Amino acid sequence: MSLSPQVIEAAVTHLRKSDPVLRRVIDRTGPCTMRKGRRHFRSLARAIVAQQISGKAAKSIWNRLQCAVRPRQITAETVAAMSPEQLRAQGVSPQKATYLHDLAGRVRDGSLRLNRLSQHADEQVIEQLVAVKGIGEWTAQMFLMFSLGRPDVFPHGDLGIRTAIRDLYGLPELPDRKASEPIARVWRPYATVASWYLWRSTEEEDTW
Repeated sequence: MSLSPQVIEAAVTHLRKSDPVLRRVIDRTGPCTMRKGRRHFRSLARAIVAQQISGKAAKSIWNRLQCAVRPRQITAETVAAMSPEQLRAQGVSPQKATYLHDLAGRVRDGSLRLNRLSQHADEQVIEQLVAVKGIGEWTAQMFLMFSLGRPDVFPHGDLGIRTAIRDLYGLPELPDRKASEPIARVWRPYATVASWYLWRSTEEEDTW
C-alpha cells in the first residue's frame, strides 16, 4: 500500500477518530496535500545536500547545482560527471561531494537499484539506503515517506516531530523514541500522514 488520495482520506478519518489532539491539528490545517515524488535519485541527492545546514542555504546550493548541469537534470550520470572541485564550486562541502559521488556510483553500477526499491519492505529499503555514504536512518525514512509514499513511517528522531509531540501533548522535554512510540501507536497504520500533520503544526516545511 502506498499513499493515494484514497489512502490519505482513510488515514485522516482514522487519525481524527483515534487521537483527539491530532484531530484538532487536522481541523486547523485542512486537507493533507502530501504526494509521492518520482525522481528518486534527485530526492536522495537533495537530502544529502540539505544535511546539517539551514533550509535557505540548502535551497541556494541545490539551485546552483541545477544551474550547473543545465540543460540536463540532476541524475546519477550528471553528478558522476562533476569533479569534487566542480561540486565544491557550487557550495557542496568536500564531505558531501564524496557522499554524492558514492550515491551516483552505486546507482550507475547497479548495486543500488532505486527503481526496484518500491518492491521491498520498509526495513529492507532502509537497509539498502544506509549502505550509501552520508545516508542515515532519517534520510531513508524521508525517502520512504516522500518518494515511495509508504503510509506508516514514524521518523521518531526528527527534531520537528519531537518538538510537535512535546508541544501538542504537553511533555516537559523533547521525547526520545521510548516516550514518543506510545503516543504514535494509535496512528498506525498511518504514521506517515500523522507525521505530516505534526510538521504542519510547527510550520516546518519539508525539503522533499
